[in-house]
Amino acid sequence: MNKSPSRKEVRINELNSTTIRFAGDSGDGIQLVGHQFANATAIAGNDLSTSPDYPSEVRSPAGSLGGVSGFQLSFGDESVMTPGTKPNVLIVMNPAALAVNIKNLDKGSVIIANSDAFVPAALEKAGYAANPLEDGTLSNYRVMPIPVNTLTENTLKDSGLTKSQILKCKNFYMLGIMYWMYDLPIEPTVNWIKTKFKKTPELAKANQQVLAAGYAYSEATEMFDARFQIKKSPVAPGKYRNLTGNEAAAYALITAAKLLKRKLFYGSYPITPASEILHTLSKHKANDVVVFQAEDEIAAVCASIGAAFAGCLSSTGTSGPGLSLKTEAVGLAVITELPLVIVNVQRGGPSTGLPTKTEQSDLLQSIYGRHGESPLVVLAASSPADCFTTTLEGARIAVKYMTPVIVLSNAYLSNGSEPFRIPKLKELPKFDVPNLPEPEQFKPYMRNPETLARPWAYAGLKGYEHRIGGLEKSDGAGAVSHDPENHELMSKLRAEKVARVAAEIPPTKVYGASEGELLVVGWGSTFGAITQAVNEARKMGLQVSSAHVKYMNPLPPDLGTVMRRFRKILVPEENFGQFRMMLRAAYALEPIGLNKVQGQALNSDEVLVKIKEILRGS
Repeated sequence: MNKSPSRKEVRINELNSTTIRFAGDSGDGIQLVGHQFANATAIAGNDLSTSPDYPSEVRSPAGSLGGVSGFQLSFGDESVMTPGTKPNVLIVMNPAALAVNIKNLDKGSVIIANSDAFVPAALEKAGYAANPLEDGTLSNYRVMPIPVNTLTENTLKDSGLTKSQILKCKNFYMLGIMYWMYDLPIEPTVNWIKTKFKKTPELAKANQQVLAAGYAYSEATEMFDARFQIKKSPVAPGKYRNLTGNEAAAYALITAAKLLKRKLFYGSYPITPASEILHTLSKHKANDVVVFQAEDEIAAVCASIGAAFAGCLSSTGTSGPGLSLKTEAVGLAVITELPLVIVNVQRGGPSTGLPTKTEQSDLLQSIYGRHGESPLVVLAASSPADCFTTTLEGARIAVKYMTPVIVLSNAYLSNGSEPFRIPKLKELPKFDVPNLPEPEQFKPYMRNPETLARPWAYAGLKGYEHRIGGLEKSDGAGAVSHDPENHELMSKLRAEKVARVAAEIPPTKVYGASEGELLVVGWGSTFGAITQAVNEARKMGLQVSSAHVKYMNPLPPDLGTVMRRFRKILVPEENFGQFRMMLRAAYALEPIGLNKVQGQALNSDEVLVKIKEILRGS
């Protein structure tokens, strides 16, 4: 399908980057068009970052504020670290979407609205006494009302589809408009439609027609007198895929199993927002991947522990409430000293909380939330693509040190996406599994002198039969032991084993000067917002640097030294100060907190305001 030639005078505006947001009911296909737009920008050669925003209510009434779904993305010609703070263009499919998102717009921003949806009943649900598209309340914005329902129906009037089926295609009409506006190719989406709807060719044809009609409408109407071209991003050579954080974690587990030459076992119970890992892995069962959807969280982790004993690279995934249920079994993995990768995609809590919204509130639970002395390694991913690197590192450590490892992600990273360069084999880490001793020398809890890891003697190996379980074992021999001194020794050995991981942690990287007035220390998903804010602050002449922590337990051995080179420490977090508490306890420092618990990610503007407040005293 080729673009038709322009039939009007159109001004071309070149931009370095921009931010747009699609918003509408959860049944409007907002996430679908958002992902398709993101893929189109990636194919066009732009760097990008996305942030889907799902309703946290289940089956909210259509047109209600609680049912609004959003998808925001930034794309441009340089490193795009966040999906943006405020959209330059807001596309709304109904009044509720406008009401929820208008507070995020600066004056002069563009609002493209499906005017057919602004009917009295929908306006009332959204809290509007009058139509904002007509009463002047949006005079500070450039408003483009488009009767998308009517235009979609006209396009498909001879399709033979029902009115309900026709109106479900309206999101593609709006997508066609946006493709024209940003000079993006529609062919990748046409190909996707053919694949997605291959079993319903009438729907495939309808969606293609509507997409093309939206593009053609933009060319023909005088409403659009300008279109935008976003400069291409300079990228390192290689193959790229646009991946969500959950997909990246799934592919990391597959990669780790291949490097280890073991079968991958993933035991999980579906839970928002971690379920996509389960869905992704289930598509790769032909690649020595065993996916077990358990009846509950406890069964999932216990099956995964059993798979580790059977010699598989074993993993499980969950979110905060699920990690709570897995806690006792995670202690079993600690005492049996079996490798297990636990991916925790954090969400708003407590309890069911905000199941589709983001938070960073499981840090202390991950490090301390088990009975007894049961230390394990905790890592935190910093971007959707970094979910691959961090999960792969978690698997490497789990196997080398024979310990469970928790990899922390969150809803912001797991649902967000960015271009991911597929690494070459030589770029991947080596998996170090010490050779087993001869059977006559084998003892279940004999230890590697460097790592203190016990042998990974899995079930079925002749001559390596041994007892395993939740009761304390004697040092070396592995027999059940209730001896007090032995229990203290084994507890110390398990703690020392985790502590020795610190020797592999690379030096802490400081962005900016290595000493000065202020160091912004972050972890996990705050990386993009912090880095962007610090870059902006430095352009203003402010003395500020940043450091980001991936290894949460054990902490980097040089972190205390790095922080003491600065007069003040700022710790932005999407919780009430959990990492700040850890830093205070570990280094006797008094960091300043910037805390947000709203189910939304910290943005660079918020971090920049806090930096200026600290350094300028205002």
